Amino acid sequence: MSATESRTPSWARPAAAAADGVRGRILLVAFAAATAVDLGSLLAGWHLGHVLAKPLLMPLLVAHVITRRAPRLLVAALLFGWGGDLALLFDAEPAFLVGMGSFAAGHVCYLVLFGRARTHPALGGAYAVALLGTVGLLWGDLPDDLRIPVAGYSLLLTAMAYRSSALGLRAGLGGALFLLSDTLIATGVAAWPQLPRPDFWIMATYVAAQYLLAAGALTSTQAYRRTVLQD
Repeated sequence: MSATESRTPSWARPAAAAADGVRGRILLVAFAAATAVDLGSLLAGWHLGHVLAKPLLMPLLVAHVITRRAPRLLVAALLFGWGGDLALLFDAEPAFLVGMGSFAAGHVCYLVLFGRARTHPALGGAYAVALLGTVGLLWGDLPDDLRIPVAGYSLLLTAMAYRSSALGLRAGLGGALFLLSDTLIATGVAAWPQLPRPDFWIMATYVAAQYLLAAGALTSTQAYRRTVLQD
């Protein structure tokens, strides 16, 4: 039972839960709307729309998961993602490094949140091959001063993506999409040929990743709470 629940009289809890549910749905719709504006702006080449919408994404998702009694580590991971989002709005190498560091802190939060639940060893092998292949291919094309930071970040990101499946299929897909999104960023840094509107694909996979990770974590947390209450 949360601290909020312990302060709420038992007769008032159903109404409070219903109100949280309504707020949560409104916030989720707002998150979807901000996502649509952001992605639409990227497709249309409207930079101002992206600058205005992108900073709203993670705060809206955080507010939504809080109404669902999200674990603090999930809230922290999303907020670190927000810090990375803000940093990457600036087109400069120091901002890129700050953003990468903020995302890395978010991955650490996710890894702790995933706990020690088992994941399939074959999946770990596949992610290891993907990590070694990607870093190996990118290495020679990355700027010299970014090679080590990108390799270290890639290791942490891949570990998060692999371990995310501990919370189920949705979280596992979210981890995989996060890896794909950041790999697309890395290919841009390495000056590889890009898809049309590369920023659209980066943001589309990133937003989907964060949402799926949050949804998977919430589902896992609520299932655990139900088990505890039944016991």
